[in-house]
Amino acid sequence: MIVCSNCKHSNMTGAMYCAECGAQLVGGDALTTQNITTQRFETDFEHLPKDDKYQSFDGGDAWASLHLLDTGQVIPLSVKNEFTMGRISEGQPIMPDIDLSPYQAYAAGVSRLHAVIKRIANRIIFVDLGSANGTYINGKRLTPNAEQALNHGDIIALGKLKLQVLIKNI
Repeated sequence: MIVCSNCKHSNMTGAMYCAECGAQLVGGDALTTQNITTQRFETDFEHLPKDDKYQSFDGGDAWASLHLLDTGQVIPLSVKNEFTMGRISEGQPIMPDIDLSPYQAYAAGVSRLHAVIKRIANRIIFVDLGSANGTYINGKRLTPNAEQALNHGDIIALGKLKLQVLIKNI
């Protein structure tokens, strides 16, 4: 257990931020991406249903949304056509548009600037930015800095953090 110095809440071992007040629990040293093994992970999608069994998506003005598979939380994508994804770290000069730190991104091996998702006309493109632990779409590892088309219902894994992308008809 880690006790928060701000509010004295007891947090789980390995937590980076206090679950009660949001204060950072780790020291002032810059955090680095953890290396994880991916041998078992590469075949981890075989049990998932395919396209037609995914829920429909209606996110108001959002053109897509990212659903975190572990928690069920939703990150809507609207306003902009391009978003960088990663995690914020103290002293980091460039911040991602979508900060995945609150979703245990550090423990899952998400890099500070991990990937980009963008809308170009009626296509959705995903790019791994040379992340330490890789990016997978439906269990297939992406080549860094190469564009990959996304489809409604695809499962994206940033390290071990799994998200399902739901795309609104555009």
